[in-house]
Order: sequence, then C-alpha cells, then structure tokens
Amino acid sequence: MPFVDRPGCRLGYHVIDTTPPWVANPPTIIFHHGVSTTAALWSDWVPLLCDAYRLVLFDTRGFGRSAPLDEALPWTFELMVEDILAIAEAEGLERFHLVGESAGGTAAMAAAIAHPGRLLSLTVSNAAHRGSAVRNVRGVWNERIATAGQADWADRMMEWRFFPGALTEAKDRWFRQEQANCSAAATLGLAELLLRSDLSEAIGGITAPTLILHPDSSPFIPVGIAAELHAAIPGAELRVFPHARHGLPLSHGRECAAALRGFLERRCGPAA
Repeated sequence: MPFVDRPGCRLGYHVIDTTPPWVANPPTIIFHHGVSTTAALWSDWVPLLCDAYRLVLFDTRGFGRSAPLDEALPWTFELMVEDILAIAEAEGLERFHLVGESAGGTAAMAAAIAHPGRLLSLTVSNAAHRGSAVRNVRGVWNERIATAGQADWADRMMEWRFFPGALTEAKDRWFRQEQANCSAAATLGLAELLLRSDLSEAIGGITAPTLILHPDSSPFIPVGIAAELHAAIPGAELRVFPHARHGLPLSHGRECAAALRGFLERRCGPAA
C-alpha cells in the first residue's frame, strides 16, 4: 500500500478502483477520518460507491499506518490541508470529491476554503466549523486519558459515539479496539487543534457543492452547528439522521453513502 512522506509523519493510504475499464478517468473521492480511528471507518461506504467512483482512503496523521508522529511538530489545519493535497498529487488528481468526518470534516472545510479550485464537492459528517461549539472534550479527554489510559477513554467513547445496539457485536468489538490502539498524543493533539479552530468568517466563501451529514444526538457537536453550516454555505444540503450519535459514519455507513451517492449524482451528474 502506498505512502506519502510529509513533515512529521509518513501518510499511509489505499486506493479502491473497481470502476469499469471502459470508463476513462473516473471521478475520485478522498476520505478523511477524525480522532482515534483509521481509514477502515469508511468500510460500509465502499460497496455503495466503488462501482462509479475511485476511492482514496487515508489514515489521518498520527493514526493507523500514518503513525508514529513527530510530536514536536505543531498541529495545524494548514498542515492537514497540505496532507490532503499531497495524497491527491501522489494519485495525479487535479480535482476530486472530498469527504471528512469530525475533525477530518473541519480539515475538509479548511481545504475547500483554501483551495476552492481543487474540489468537485465537499461532504462533512458530524463536523464543526468552530471549536468553541464542541462540548464534552476540553479537560474531559485529557483527564480521563491521563488518569485511566487510552483504553478506558475508548470504552467511554463508545457510549458517546453509539446508542446501545447501534453496532453488531463484531463491529463494536473491532471499533472499541481500534480506538484503544490509537496514540493518546495524537488523540489529544488533534482534539486540541479542533477546539481552537474557527472557520466562521470563511465558510460562506465555500463554493464547492456541499453536503452536511449530522447525527441528531452527538454529545460533542449539536445539530445547531450543522444548521449554522447549512445556512452559511451557499447551496449546501443538510441531512440529519435520527437516533444517531457521534459515530454516525460507522453506525449509519450505508445510509450515509447512499445520501452521498444521491447528492453527487444530483449536483455533479452521473459518474459514468
């Protein structure tokens, strides 16, 4: 699987391309996950998209195959935007669709603001454009990880991400371990970056067709933030998923992918 060398880390990613061989240059979707998971988060999205789109899934710096991380390098969204572009350039992509969730969604918004000509569309899931609106993170995560460790924090996060019964037993077990295995330093570093972010003044300038996916019950980012985004980004579309918490891209992966597929076909035309 390919890697891209970047300041402070080596980004690991993989490409899924099962589009028909007679389709020249199929449109590509890049996926950017958030805190304490890996590119495998998007697994349920793949079957609903891979026949018409080339999919590029990467591990955010500090997580999965993009760890270890140089902890001395400051976390910035400028750096994370350049990570996205570095992967796009490694794959020869002049323009691409971009999907981001949680902190990855904030990074995706930052990319849409800084490089409007590169995005065919923007999709953000359970994401905030200003860190001051994010609840139950500041102080809470640091204290829990410092006192009880990453694995204990991961157990608590399962309650914050999912309603009981939202995942199968196997998926629950896998994701719980996925979080527990992640770097505490990267978890807290990315969270602190999100908390100090504020894209409020710039989101109105996003020109890419934008889809906002949001759970109705995230303990971190209230629905009102998604409504703010919807109102601020010209032509944006918003879908709120009932009985869903912050782990929306995993608990409702197929439903999210179907919403994205319909949005792309409606706003950007058929892929093939």
